[in-house]
Amino acid sequence: MEFKTTILLLSFVITMVLGLIIVPILKKLKVGQIERDDGPESHLKKQGTPTMGGIIIMLGIIIVTIVAYIYYSTIDAEVAKNLIPILGLTIGFGVIGFIDDFKKLVLKNTKGLKPSLKMLGLLIISVIYVMYLIKGLNLGTDTYIPILKQYINIPLFAYIPFAIFVILATTNAVNLTDGIDGLSSSVCTIIITCLTIIAIIFGVKEITIFGAIVIGAVLGFLIFNIHPAKVFMGDTGSLFLGGVISGIALYLKVPLILIVIAIIPVIETLSVIIQVVYFKKTGKRVFKMAPIHHHLELSDWRENQVVMLFSVITLLASIVGLKIV
Repeated sequence: MEFKTTILLLSFVITMVLGLIIVPILKKLKVGQIERDDGPESHLKKQGTPTMGGIIIMLGIIIVTIVAYIYYSTIDAEVAKNLIPILGLTIGFGVIGFIDDFKKLVLKNTKGLKPSLKMLGLLIISVIYVMYLIKGLNLGTDTYIPILKQYINIPLFAYIPFAIFVILATTNAVNLTDGIDGLSSSVCTIIITCLTIIAIIFGVKEITIFGAIVIGAVLGFLIFNIHPAKVFMGDTGSLFLGGVISGIALYLKVPLILIVIAIIPVIETLSVIIQVVYFKKTGKRVFKMAPIHHHLELSDWRENQVVMLFSVITLLASIVGLKIV
């Protein structure tokens, strides 16, 4: 446990230092946020705030995971080796997000990476990760059922599409949550902390270590991302964190717990689906704007109030999740 605490603090410090270096560089490169004209009026003053800040989180995690890998290679080679697949999934997703951000903000291609290419890339990486968990690590297709506290075996032909859906749906949900200063960072930190505690309960060392690294890195980034944000994570960060959450949940065989502990990303996604479906059928809107955090903003909620509310809800949901796991 002492090493996990040390690695968390190391991750926090390294990511914070990277932020101090990279944020000014992003400002000089003028890779600024482009705000929608129909969005909350308070967001217009954010025009030009550096984005692509997810690279700070990603680099911090890569550096500290390498440190952890070197350390464990000498005392527990199996744990060291098992850090690689989850890191590979998250880096892959982060790189796709980075390419999308780069095309939009540096190359000034407003469409960014073609949606079909983006989805194809995420799909390929997801398939590789899922198959490696099943065959490479021999984790099989057993899935833990919360409340019942027992495993069920899902046939391989059904488990593969299910696991891929979990990864892609979680990633998209986290991406939708990233719309207010510090919101996605705060919510994801709590979710990942909950998953890390589950890893401790289940005795999965590599995920306990990786979880501690991610928690430290996101907290280090949050210093720059909290309102008023000096930098936004962009797709680089949101896709990366979506990969972390879904990847850890599948590794621990607890993807169903995400319905509970990731309740905010779930609600954000549902608000968008409801808005689109209802508007197509009636020509009217249920919310002033979707995702729902924008509806609250347009209802005169301050950003900090929304972040606090959603963080408290996530914390309570995580406590419930730990009770039923």
